[in-house]
Amino acid sequence: MVDDFEELAGVPAFLGRGYSREMDLLPGVWLCFSEFEASQNFSVKAPVHDHPIRISIFPSGVLYFDEVHPNLGDGRSYFSGSGISPTTAGMHRAGERLTCVNIEIDPDLFHSSLLTEQQREDDALKQLFKVEEWKTSFYPVVTPQMQAIAQQMWDTPYRGVLKQVYLQAKVIELLVIYLDLIADSQKSIRVPGLKPDTIARLYHAREILNHHLDNPPGMMELAREIGVSHSSLLRGFKQLFDTTAIGYLTQQRLHRAEQLLRQGNYTVTQAAELVGYGHLGHFTAMFKRQFGITPSECLAGKKTMH
Repeated sequence: MVDDFEELAGVPAFLGRGYSREMDLLPGVWLCFSEFEASQNFSVKAPVHDHPIRISIFPSGVLYFDEVHPNLGDGRSYFSGSGISPTTAGMHRAGERLTCVNIEIDPDLFHSSLLTEQQREDDALKQLFKVEEWKTSFYPVVTPQMQAIAQQMWDTPYRGVLKQVYLQAKVIELLVIYLDLIADSQKSIRVPGLKPDTIARLYHAREILNHHLDNPPGMMELAREIGVSHSSLLRGFKQLFDTTAIGYLTQQRLHRAEQLLRQGNYTVTQAAELVGYGHLGHFTAMFKRQFGITPSECLAGKKTMH
């Protein structure tokens, strides 16, 4: 049953079968329920774009990613602040049913109309408002409470205005739960000699490296982008993540290259270029040092030794 404030849309038949129910719950707050089963493998790609505050819970199925995000679904949800989103590609697999509860919130409206001045200074809430910076993303495990709220929203017992008010309340309830998870995770991170603000900036640095494996910024540029000194970046990154920034970048590049080779859709040269290696010999040597096999052996299906 679709109410006046909802829009029902189908799925192109050549992609599969399913539907989405989209609705404006409040000015600047949107909710969508979707159910979809793909008839073929395909990807949905999004270029770099401005990103709203978003919560996505997947009651069933998995949305697959090669990079930027981990796979979503199967107990893993998505919570993102606003800011700039890198290019992403979400993949659907034939025959797999995917259901999703997706909430989007306009950051300007939320910041100006729904928060007090004191709330705007809260460290957890600040992560939702990056404006011209890369957004901050979290991938919380879905708790029974989250799952129950998502199901209550999907099966709301009300119609019309009461249904709209009910869903508004559930959206706020979910938002509070996710914000509480962020606050708890921040409190649990304590590194001697590093201030909480510095720790947050170093996590931002790691996210930037993850988004730019093929063409990462230099360490001086990265330090300027996150707002710390060059020495603080190098020293703090090693202290927080137990590896250097360059070491972390190298590790992520090689793991990404291994994923590409395992897919079987890329040559060794193409995989090397996609993760930022211009010299094939250097890439081969680094790959073998990391995994104990050559990239060609990985492409042929040989298991890694490390």
